[in-house]
Amino acid sequence: MDIVLLVKALIMGIVEGLTEFLPISSTGHLILAGHLLQFNDERSKAFEVIIQLGAILAVCWEFRQKIVDVISGLGRRRLSNRFAINIIVASIPAITLALIFGKLIKAHLFAPIPVATAFIVGGFIILWAEHLEKAKQSSRKVVLRSIEHVEDLSMKDAIKVGLAQCAALIPGTSRSGATIIGGMLFGLPRQVATEFSFFLAIPVIAGATVYELYKLRHDASFLDITGFGPVLLVGFVAAFISAFFCVKWLIRYVSQNNFKPFAWYRIAFGLVIILTSTFGWMNWTA
Repeated sequence: MDIVLLVKALIMGIVEGLTEFLPISSTGHLILAGHLLQFNDERSKAFEVIIQLGAILAVCWEFRQKIVDVISGLGRRRLSNRFAINIIVASIPAITLALIFGKLIKAHLFAPIPVATAFIVGGFIILWAEHLEKAKQSSRKVVLRSIEHVEDLSMKDAIKVGLAQCAALIPGTSRSGATIIGGMLFGLPRQVATEFSFFLAIPVIAGATVYELYKLRHDASFLDITGFGPVLLVGFVAAFISAFFCVKWLIRYVSQNNFKPFAWYRIAFGLVIILTSTFGWMNWTA
C-alpha cells in the first residue's frame, strides 16, 4: 500500500470537507491542491467527485431530523411537499446544464489559471452583494419578507436560487457561494439562503457521485480493496469529518457575520495563483 498516496488522499479529503460549503469553491481548491500534490490524473478526477459524497453525508447527519421530518411528511404535510418540490425544481437547471456542457467545461476550465480568475471575480461579486445587503438593511423603504425558515420559500424563490447555482459549473465559482449569494441578491435572509444551500447540495452532489460511479462500473481496480479502494476510503472519511465540523461552524458564523472575509480570501488567493504563474515561481500549467 502506497503511504504517500494515502497521505495525499487524506489532504484532499480535508480540503474537500473544509471548502465544500464555504463560498470559496471546493472544486477550485481541489484542482489547485491536486496540482501541488501531483494528484491530478484521470483516476484522481473521479476521486475528487466521489469524496464529495462524504461531505454531503455530513450535512445529512447535521440535519437528519429535518430530513426525516420532510420524508415522513411527504404526501401528508403541505410544508414537506413544498420543500421537497423546491429542492427538485432548484436542482434541475444546474444538472441539465452539467449534462450538456460538462465535458466542454472540464476540457477548458478545469485548470489553475481559469480557477484563479473565477476566485477573483467571485470575490468581488460577494463584496458587491454584501454592499447591497447593508444598503438594504439601512434603507427605511425596505419591506422585509416573512421568510424565517427554508420551508417558507416559494417555488419562485427555489427557481431563482437554482438558476444562480448554474454559475457554479465554472470551476472556482463555488456552488455554495453561488446559491447563498444568489439567494441573498434575490431577497432571502442570509441564514435561510445558507441552509437552503446545504439541502440543495444533497441531490446535486449525490447525483454527480452516482454518475461518476456508473462511469467507473467496469473499472475493477478503482474500488479494489488492494488497489485504489483504501485511497478512496481515506479521502471519503476525511471529507466527512472535516465537513461535519465546518457545517457546524458555518451555521453559527452566518448568524452574526457577513461573507466579506471569504471575498477577500478569494481575491488574495486568486492573485497569488496568477502572480506565481506570471513570474514563473510556480508552473501551474504543467
